[in-house]
Amino acid sequence: MNPELLAKNMAEHEVTIHSLTLLSDLVLEASRILASSLKSGGKLMLCGNGGSASDAQHFAAEMMGRFQKSRQPYAAIALTSDTSILTCIANDYAFDQIFARQVQGLGRSGDVLIALSTSGHSANVIRAAIQARQSGVFVLGLTGKGGGALKSHCDLCLVVESANTARIQEAHILLIHTLCELVEQGLSTELLAL
Repeated sequence: MNPELLAKNMAEHEVTIHSLTLLSDLVLEASRILASSLKSGGKLMLCGNGGSASDAQHFAAEMMGRFQKSRQPYAAIALTSDTSILTCIANDYAFDQIFARQVQGLGRSGDVLIALSTSGHSANVIRAAIQARQSGVFVLGLTGKGGGALKSHCDLCLVVESANTARIQEAHILLIHTLCELVEQGLSTELLAL
């Protein structure tokens, strides 16, 4: 056992989180795009694998439920949640189609796909981004490790400056919470509170 592990992880976390200040303008722009989509009747679709799937569901829950304010629900759906759809598409087509086919069926111009991949190389997330752009859906990426192949398929990409998956996921949660708060602030005068 390494008694210094917690201190090491906290130091890495601090460096990674501090580097997010470089993304401030992009985060504000992303929040405006999300708020604009929701305000005009669009929806947010989210996808990712493993921990990023959990983050997608977390983000959708904050939008549909509430983050800090009691308010009307914001239209958001995690494409990671329906096991019947996921297993049907994976079985009948291919695993790398599990998100793209849902985007094809649900996505409309004015919607936003939030594509999460710590490496930026998840084939099913990349295919979803490609399909989204073909459907006129704006693509917001949350990645790390330089952005990977996903970055080139995004309209806006928030790339965490780290090569460590755990640190990237920790940063993604901070970005998600910040986006939720900014969207709530941006729409608070637009949608009536409950």
